[in-house]
Amino acid sequence: MNGFNNIPDGRGHPHAPTPAFHDDITAYAVESQPHHPAKAHLHRNLSNRHIQLIAIGGAIGTGLFLGSGKAIRAAGPSIVVSYLIIGTMLYFVVRAMGELLMYNLDYKSFQDFAADLIGPWAGFFLGWTYWLCWIVTGMAEIIGITTYWDFWVKNKGLATFLAAATLLLLLCLNLLTVRMFGELEFWFAFIKIIAIISLILLALVLAVMKFHSPTGGAASISNLWNRGGFMPNGWSGFFAGFQMAAFAFVGIELIGTTAAETQDPEKTLPKAISAVPARILIFYIGALLAIMTVVPWNEVRADSSPFVQVLGIVGFAGAASVMNFVVLTSAASSSNSGIYSISRMLFGLAHKRMAPQLFGRLSAHGVPRCGLVVTVLVLSTALPLAASASFVEAFTLVTTISSVLFIFVWSMIVISYMKYRKVAPSAHAASKYPMPGGRGMCWAVLAFFALVLVLLAQEADTARALSLTPIWFAILGIGWFFDRRHAICDDVGTDDAHSKGDS
Repeated sequence: MNGFNNIPDGRGHPHAPTPAFHDDITAYAVESQPHHPAKAHLHRNLSNRHIQLIAIGGAIGTGLFLGSGKAIRAAGPSIVVSYLIIGTMLYFVVRAMGELLMYNLDYKSFQDFAADLIGPWAGFFLGWTYWLCWIVTGMAEIIGITTYWDFWVKNKGLATFLAAATLLLLLCLNLLTVRMFGELEFWFAFIKIIAIISLILLALVLAVMKFHSPTGGAASISNLWNRGGFMPNGWSGFFAGFQMAAFAFVGIELIGTTAAETQDPEKTLPKAISAVPARILIFYIGALLAIMTVVPWNEVRADSSPFVQVLGIVGFAGAASVMNFVVLTSAASSSNSGIYSISRMLFGLAHKRMAPQLFGRLSAHGVPRCGLVVTVLVLSTALPLAASASFVEAFTLVTTISSVLFIFVWSMIVISYMKYRKVAPSAHAASKYPMPGGRGMCWAVLAFFALVLVLLAQEADTARALSLTPIWFAILGIGWFFDRRHAICDDVGTDDAHSKGDS
């Protein structure tokens, strides 16, 4: 099986490419490459427990722990509906991704199946856009990390230095082995889970006790409707909350970049993806309801973590520091995920000659060292933004750009699935993990993403960021014009040892 030339059916047998692929394929020069790192394969060292926690931790980061404050102030209690709607739509995206990864276990990521099913240009655009997604998201996380350090040190300069040190530490750990990344994410995600569950239980206890905060408000479930109603800022406020709500879910597709390093992917990946709805209900909806039960929505501050605010308002100063540690590790976790996913995406691009060949080489420990180092160097450019006084504006800018770019990535996953349903109907019929809803749900998801883009254009701060994103796609178009005759088919399915995994 070879990338763009042979599309396997559901039983692993290649069939002839469809006529729609011929123009792209014939425009390609598939060259022999004695120095191309085609035989450098990632190691399958991520176990089931790693993948399960990566699936949780990848989508729980600064967007929830820090950005939810701005979202709550914009939409009030109705923000939970925004999170529920977006989470539901993204569940279908990851289900589509899951069926495609099961369709051909030699796909290393969603970039591979986009290139295989839509065309080489799709792999180029998707791979580089995902690279920028995590660069921008990583910058938002750096801003968040600086804010959390500043909670303790009360010195923006020192906080920025500590953020830089955190970034350097993550690089050093990622340079060891992929298993180290898995262990880091396992414990980072475990801390998040314990913290959110503890917050929910605390909110229940305080509501039963009718605890009164120093500001005079009482912890009560009625806070969800007695401060101007469930939708206090009307439809405009409800829709304004979608920007931060969308950003909170970035990374939900992260599991799709671990496919080449997952042990027993046929069992592990579907299990992790199928648990997404329960995670959304507990870790997103549950956490937001807990926050607004203890702290009325109109008392939540937009410029700091509402998780820290909850414990601070109820008088647990020491507990607030503990929660600040939690959100700090959460932001570090998301940065760690970004460093990992970017380096793997660059690895895949290099194997198609869509990125410099040095990114396709592995170290003695089986990690793409050059991709990791360059990623951290680029992320460090966010440190001056983090040190600025107007970090809320900077945070809004980078999160909006990130949201728009991720919408493109999610859309390409859905479009790849629609193409797969067209060219390999027998594979879908035989799939052990079919996406529910089929093509009709795909169109609903794409229509929803279009609506979110329209909503982002309505707010002045998000519209400004939205207007910058076409520049990126123009740059990609120019890059593809010059790269299209050098890019090649990847070595999908050609190496039995890789398919079975490295020990």
